[in-house]
Amino acid sequence: MATKKAETKTTKEVAGEAKAISIELIKKLKELSGVGLTDAKNALVEAKGDFDKALAAMRKKGLTKAEKRGDRETREGLIEAYVHDGRLGAIVEVNCETSFVAKTDEFKDLAHKIAMQVASMNPQWVTEDEIPADKMKEAREAAEKSLTGKEPADRKEQIIASKITKTFADRVLMNQTYIFDDTKTVSQFIKDTIAKTGENITVKQFKRIELGVTE
Repeated sequence: MATKKAETKTTKEVAGEAKAISIELIKKLKELSGVGLTDAKNALVEAKGDFDKALAAMRKKGLTKAEKRGDRETREGLIEAYVHDGRLGAIVEVNCETSFVAKTDEFKDLAHKIAMQVASMNPQWVTEDEIPADKMKEAREAAEKSLTGKEPADRKEQIIASKITKTFADRVLMNQTYIFDDTKTVSQFIKDTIAKTGENITVKQFKRIELGVTE
């Protein structure tokens, strides 16, 4: 019985597909994803010229790498401040791995937007790890009481953790909705920049000051 021979593309055919993709499209993908020209071109070839598909693939690849960079030490960075109308302000310390990245416009822009986020949304903690133990205990007890008893046993802890995250979503900086793109959290915005710069980025601390208001 005859079997269908697997179709393979020749080098000439692949080259033809690459040639058909405009340099403008390649440059656009490079700018949005933060990858090199060659990677952008290859992604468009693999996506058969579908820009959105290629962009999604590059961002997924970049964010995967960003997750792996999350444990690397961040000893450089900068202090950034934002003041609104002389009545409200925020100062933040944002860290990266090298002084080179700390001096880039990409990093400076991120730090400024984080300062604006703090001024606008008034978070209390950078991450959930900073939440006091007594408050976490209260949130967990409330989450457990809200369970119906019909939840699958193997998903119970996951459901409780999700409820706790929602409880503090507006007060934890990393979990807040990013003010310049409500489809992302602040954490996701930072990961996008990590993917572009190739370095781990963390928010060390922040302070928000409002005229006439004391803690």
